[in-house]
Amino acid sequence: MASGSEGPSSTSHKHSNRLAKERSPYLLQHAHNPVDWYPWGKDAFDKAKNEDKPIFLSVGYSTCHWCHVMERESFEDEEIGKILSENFICIKLDREERPDVDKVYMTFVQATSGGGGWPMSVWLTPELRPFIGGTYFPPRDRGGRPGMTCVLKWQNNRPALESSGERIIEALKKGTTITANAGQSPPLAPDVANRCFQQLAHSYEEEYGGFRDAPKFPSPVNLMFLMSYWTVNRSTSEGVEALQMALHTLRMMALGGIHDHIAQGFHRYSTDSSWHVPHFEKMLYDQAQLAVAYITASQVSGEQFFAEVAKDVLLYVSRDLSDKSGGFYSAEDADSVPASGGPEKREGAFCVWTASEVRELLPDVVEGTAGNATLADIFMHHYGSKSKDPHGELQGQNVLIVRYSVELTAARFGITVEKVNELLASARAKMAVVRKSRPRPHLDTKMLASWNGLMLSAYARVGAVLGDKDLVERAVKAGGFLKEHLWDAKQQTILRSCYRGDQMEISVYLWLLDDYAFIICGLLDLYELRQDVVRDDQGRGYFCSDPTDSTVLLQLKKGEDGCISLLTQSQRSTFLRLSHYTGRQEWLQKSQQLLTAFSDRLTTVPIALPEMVRALMAQHYTLKQVSLKLTHMIMKGNKFRHQKDLCCPPKLILHP
Repeated sequence: MASGSEGPSSTSHKHSNRLAKERSPYLLQHAHNPVDWYPWGKDAFDKAKNEDKPIFLSVGYSTCHWCHVMERESFEDEEIGKILSENFICIKLDREERPDVDKVYMTFVQATSGGGGWPMSVWLTPELRPFIGGTYFPPRDRGGRPGMTCVLKWQNNRPALESSGERIIEALKKGTTITANAGQSPPLAPDVANRCFQQLAHSYEEEYGGFRDAPKFPSPVNLMFLMSYWTVNRSTSEGVEALQMALHTLRMMALGGIHDHIAQGFHRYSTDSSWHVPHFEKMLYDQAQLAVAYITASQVSGEQFFAEVAKDVLLYVSRDLSDKSGGFYSAEDADSVPASGGPEKREGAFCVWTASEVRELLPDVVEGTAGNATLADIFMHHYGSKSKDPHGELQGQNVLIVRYSVELTAARFGITVEKVNELLASARAKMAVVRKSRPRPHLDTKMLASWNGLMLSAYARVGAVLGDKDLVERAVKAGGFLKEHLWDAKQQTILRSCYRGDQMEISVYLWLLDDYAFIICGLLDLYELRQDVVRDDQGRGYFCSDPTDSTVLLQLKKGEDGCISLLTQSQRSTFLRLSHYTGRQEWLQKSQQLLTAFSDRLTTVPIALPEMVRALMAQHYTLKQVSLKLTHMIMKGNKFRHQKDLCCPPKLILHP
């Protein structure tokens, strides 16, 4: 296979380190820093112990904007590179390859600094215990942030810092322990669901939708909970409000700049409260979860608008994040070189437009319009946006956002709605051609088992609802990819990741919990169309990684929803589905035990666990079983009426 990741090249570099032999795109980005980087592994650990040197652990991912900034400012600095290499064993870690390791040290950083994010910088003892941690460090003290050169003076107080770190880790071990007492049962689903709704309603932003202030994330887990809540509370004012919150948020996101109106898909998050100016990176897991959220919205509302957005997302993934083997790539970067030239990459350069660019590209006068308007006039009225640039990198350029509906645009120019739709489609096609000619952002071609499982679910679910044979076939192809490239038949084990190369190289890391959880969920979704996973027998939860791995200090169980839907919810839902499919009660018992382990958090802060609340609701209201033959429905191109009518409460499709 042709190489699609950034592998070693014959280009001469002033500096090279051990990362040049790695396959991770993120590690390869740092292969020529003036820092003596090691990958996470035994060689680095042994060297730290033999030389009694602390470890500097730097964690990020290849499409992270601030990771690029820190590299440019600190890791490419000769002086800082020398100090780091002389005083520490320096390790680079791709958080997408080892989210279990990332989670441990992020827990430490959040506990000691009150915040977290990437890049993450943590200093460890040779025994891998953290004693200093943070996120972005400028090269020198700046704006209240300690610089790298300041932090490097840690040696003056090493014993006290190490002792403090030891105490914090022990406290975290106690604080992150989740267990279920014998005889304990999960809390009552209606009470938990009502409390979760109330907490979400309190943080809801009414004008533009979404939760809390900027930066504003899509939070599909919250939206899926709200739609599930409505399905069992349709006759109440709370249920009606929940549905309105979900649909309004999804609509405003689709109209906003966080949605790429030219090349489809969704950006990572919005830097403002109106969904206008995004952080431009695009992540596979966002596309998967948002496609499911939009197709679910089309089911509960009956509005074609939401189905079109779901198809839009999958069009982007099929075109730009798909490998010919059937797998899906991880992400597209936010930064790229401006089309106008220049040595430095800029965030959003690939996506934004100046007014003069639009007018030059769309100069034709549209006959029959008021004032002899040009295509540019109509396009800019519909997608008009003021020049905004929160990072000061793209002055005078615009992020497209739908300002006026097609109906209002038609009325403004005195033409029909059909004509406006035709003109806007023509304009978008022309602009897409121009965008393709611009320097593209970096593409992370790593193919992760867990994220591919999420994407498999998205294609299966959207294909089922729309009766779209092509989407169903793409889901089948994704399932084949997982079996061929990320399944070790001999060891009966899922592999974490692979990369496109001369051959499909396989990552040295084996399974993590999310790999199993999301792949099983995706395969069950696929089954509806045509275990024992690292269980903690004492605490009755499931560890995020292999509990025998001594290099992972904290064996954490996923207990909150982040950017990706909660792993334990996927497990619980999977156990419940398997119980119904097979008639085996042990799966139902596992589901019950897992919910019981999280009883305290479900009772007090269900807003942190919306996916698990949905799982609790599914158990309380029971699954509906539908036995039918779907093959003829696909072949004849009919809509999957049962899929559309029975989206919630949760259902099972059984094949006779």
